[in-house]
Amino acid sequence: MYTLIPPIGARLPERKIVFVGLRGVPEIQGGVETHVAAISARLVERGWRVEVLGRAPYLASQRPYTWKGVTVTPVWAPRSRSFEALLHTMLGLFVAARGNPDLVHIHAIGPALLTPLARLLGLHVVVTHHGFDYERQKWGPVAKSILRTGEAMGMLFSHANIGVSKAIVEAVRRKFSVGATFIPNGVESPVQTDPDTSYLDRIRVRPQRYILSVGRIVEEKRHLDLIEAFARLADPGLRLVIAGAADHAGPYQRAVEAAASATPGVVMAGFQRGEALCQLYRHAALFVLPSSHEGMPMVLLEALSYGVPSLASDIDANLAVDLGPDSYFPLGAVDRLAEAIATKLAAPAPAEGAARAAQVLDSFGWGAIVDRTMDVYESALLDWRRGPVRQRSARPAKHVELGG
Repeated sequence: MYTLIPPIGARLPERKIVFVGLRGVPEIQGGVETHVAAISARLVERGWRVEVLGRAPYLASQRPYTWKGVTVTPVWAPRSRSFEALLHTMLGLFVAARGNPDLVHIHAIGPALLTPLARLLGLHVVVTHHGFDYERQKWGPVAKSILRTGEAMGMLFSHANIGVSKAIVEAVRRKFSVGATFIPNGVESPVQTDPDTSYLDRIRVRPQRYILSVGRIVEEKRHLDLIEAFARLADPGLRLVIAGAADHAGPYQRAVEAAASATPGVVMAGFQRGEALCQLYRHAALFVLPSSHEGMPMVLLEALSYGVPSLASDIDANLAVDLGPDSYFPLGAVDRLAEAIATKLAAPAPAEGAARAAQVLDSFGWGAIVDRTMDVYESALLDWRRGPVRQRSARPAKHVELGG
């Protein structure tokens, strides 16, 4: 008697997947959190049973709850920049193992350090590499070494790997001689609503008279560069809105708050979501991302989806979006950033923004991205059934291209 093995891409009902390695969903600050929220809800629509194991301090409820068909389960974690991800992932894997899921999907190379534990627990694991986190400014030598080890453990011990950029996929193949499938982050289509400005009124900024920055208040986002460049514009009618918050209080957060307080026109809006964030994107004159580190810059894609003119630092992850040479500036060059901001504001191009928005939504829509992620899941399960679970080379991936 023979057991038929379904082809890659077959949609089998009642599969269960557990997501580990993130703070939680929905509407919790962070690129990984946004990524998992988008994918998990769409997996439910495609017939999967989905559970997200969130870090209890970040969740609205300390009891399990359901969001868009996704079960969100709080798991204890300390509120600690250094230890919360690892401790939460370790506990989460034991919780996941009790539920006997078909797959566990670990996100980011820090939590991926526990991939061997997941295998020892009999779990079938997919790991998504979201970026070279050991390059982040906030980490010291010991933490960077742990993150490099996490990268190796995740890539070598998982059943299948995903990289959110081509650079990550190429690095994984070069460093570890294993395959990874390129599947980028996606972007939601902006909700078409009336051009409400109630939130802008509340924070006292006028449409098309502010520069927008969105992201967590962490060192690699380089808010201090942006505030200094904004100050050099010396335009009393212009505002700089910084939408984001720090997960953990520390010297960098205090430095940003002090610089903002000392610079006229800077508005610290805190973490925003929903309609408030939509208004900030929709009515911004310019979006700026001065980061020194990104995996796949989701906030940049979000801004582009609204047709907002954008500037970004010239790091590889931002250059991969291919905005054109006039939309990049040298990382850390405050003078060049100030000049680029002034140039962009002096020559708005709404038609170009609309074309870019259509292009981004076509290239980075979540529907196709979720379908490709499901193909990876089926591939991981297929390899497990056949025998050797370690994939030494990836199937050719359909690369998503964003034209310049």
